[in-house]
Amino acid sequence: MLVQGKHYQTIWLNEKDSSFVSVIDQRALPHELKIIDIKSVDEAAYAIKEMVVRGAPLIGVTAAYGMYLATLEAGPDNCDSYINTAFQKLAATRPTAINLLWALNESKKVIEKTEDLENKRAAALQIANQIKADDIEMCRKIGVHGLEIIKKISGQKNGDTVNILTHCNAGWLACVDWGTATSSIYHAQKAGIKIHVWVDETRPRNQGASLTAFELGEQGINHTLISDNAGGHLMQHGKVDMVIVGSDRVTAAGDVANKIGTYLKALAAKDNNIPFYAAMPASTIDWTIKNGVKEIPIEERNQNEVKYISGKHNGEIKEVLICPENTPASNYGFDVTPSRLISGIITEKGIAEASEAGLKKLYS
Repeated sequence: MLVQGKHYQTIWLNEKDSSFVSVIDQRALPHELKIIDIKSVDEAAYAIKEMVVRGAPLIGVTAAYGMYLATLEAGPDNCDSYINTAFQKLAATRPTAINLLWALNESKKVIEKTEDLENKRAAALQIANQIKADDIEMCRKIGVHGLEIIKKISGQKNGDTVNILTHCNAGWLACVDWGTATSSIYHAQKAGIKIHVWVDETRPRNQGASLTAFELGEQGINHTLISDNAGGHLMQHGKVDMVIVGSDRVTAAGDVANKIGTYLKALAAKDNNIPFYAAMPASTIDWTIKNGVKEIPIEERNQNEVKYISGKHNGEIKEVLICPENTPASNYGFDVTPSRLISGIITEKGIAEASEAGLKKLYS
C-alpha cells in the first residue's frame, strides 16, 4: 500500500545483502516513517515482543525470517540445537497470536528436512519468502470476498456512503500488504463505492489512532477517529452499517480473539442488529481448541502501556503519565468474541459461518 504516494510493504529482504531483513518500525508511526534492519534472531524476537512489528500475520512472517536468520547464525556443529533454541525464543514473544507458532512450525519442518547447513539456509529463506508471498495473496483474496458484503450494503443504501467501524489495526501494517479487515475497504475504494470508516482509537497503545488512521489517510479513505467508547452510541443512532475487525486467533468453533475491546463492539453490534465480521487468513485458525474464552491464552502486557500515553509535542515524541504514579494498572492485550456474536468470518477462501461446520466447509 501507499505511504506518501510510494508503495511499501511492512517487511522485505534486503536486495543487496540477503543476510538481513528490513521492517517499518510501527512504534514511530504516524509521526515518522522509520526503517529498522533485523540482522539476528535476538533482533527478530525483540521486534515482535516490543511491537516494532505487530499484527498476527506480520508477526508470523517476521518469525519465519527470524528462523532464516537463525540458520545464518548457526554453525555446522550446533545447527539443530541452535534452530531449536531460536524456535523457542521466537515462540515465547507473543502468546496469543497463533500465526506466530504456525509460521515457526512451517519453517522448522522445512529446515529439518535437509541435512547440509547451506541447504538449510536456502530452505529457510525459501519458506520465509513463500509465507510472505502467501500472506499478501491471502489478504488480497480476503478483500475480494469482503467487497461483496460492502457492495450489498451499498446497494441497499442506493449508493449512499457505507459506514464501517473497525477496531485496532488490521490493515496492511498488521500484515505485509492489503491487510485483513482493511482489505475489503481498499477493494471497495477501487470499485468506486462510497465508504467512510469510524476508527476506534484503541487504547492502550492506540493502534487505531496511530496506524489505522495513518494508512487510511495515505490511501485517501474517508475516515473519522473516535474514542473507543463512542461505537455503541454511533450504532444506536444508525451511523454504522457494519463492523469489520481482524483476529489474532480463531478457534475451530469460530470464537475470535482480537485486540481488547472487540468483544464490547460485538455486543453493541448485536444489540443494534448491525453485521459484525472478523477477517483473517487460514493461518489464524487454531484447530486444536474450541472454547476461546476458556482456552485462548490472553497476553498481559506492561502496565505502563495503560498508565502512560505517547504523542507528539513541539516536534518531539513524548510519553505522558495520565494517572497517579503509584496507581496499579492491568493491561490485558486481547479479549475473545464468542461465535454467536459474529455474522461471518471473511477468509481467503470465502465467507464462513462462525462455527465449526462453517469453517470446515471452507477448510475441509
